[in-house]
Amino acid sequence: MAKVSITLKKSPIGCLPNQRKTLKALGLTKINKTVELENNPTTQGMIRVVGHLVTVEEK
Repeated sequence: MAKVSITLKKSPIGCLPNQRKTLKALGLTKINKTVELENNPTTQGMIRVVGHLVTVEEK
């Protein structure tokens, strides 16, 4: 399955609690941290919730 690289670019300060929890579930805790995850519907839904805080690259 394809991989996707997700990087946290903006601070979650001032965001909704569910957006903060989504970032933590993705493994994004600090700005400019990058994680590589499987590109599946679950991951895509999580990216959609915090899309304004992250950048996404297909691998």
